[in-house]
Amino acid sequence: MGISSGLGQGALLPGLVLVKSQTIGSAVSSVTVSNCFSSTYDNYKVMISGGTSSAAGGDDDLILQLTVNGTASTANYNMTNPYWSWGVTTTFVRTGGGASFVYAGGIADSLYMNADLMLPFAAKYTTCSAFNIRNAVGGPTFGVHKVNTSYDGIKIAPSSGSTMTGGSIRVYGYRN
Repeated sequence: MGISSGLGQGALLPGLVLVKSQTIGSAVSSVTVSNCFSSTYDNYKVMISGGTSSAAGGDDDLILQLTVNGTASTANYNMTNPYWSWGVTTTFVRTGGGASFVYAGGIADSLYMNADLMLPFAAKYTTCSAFNIRNAVGGPTFGVHKVNTSYDGIKIAPSSGSTMTGGSIRVYGYRN
């Protein structure tokens, strides 16, 4: 006898659904992923893997901004990031009213991002939780973008102004 989920025939189980996949170009200073948020999902996961950076030693951070029709919102990002060196040092970074979600991802030997965005399309404050990994440090990032706007995309860039080459950006919707 099989396990019954209590759901009717054809019902969808909760989970992640790939909304958009985009390849990062060659020696680009930023990447905008347009039309990846809609009313279909409330919350999203943004993942980046692969690729390289022109940053010396590859040690850099990735920032994330919310966009409308390709134009980035550049104010009212608030975040905190406790991070640890691979030794013993613990550091806390806080930003109020900044231009982006800083420390949303990292660059070590390749590009990394694993960020959850809550309510980016809902015209409410958007929250972000992510994990930053670099060559020498790592830690969680938590933030809120205090603007009541409906966003349809994201812009991602290295914080140092370096360039990125290759790798994939994938945006998933959390099925309600």
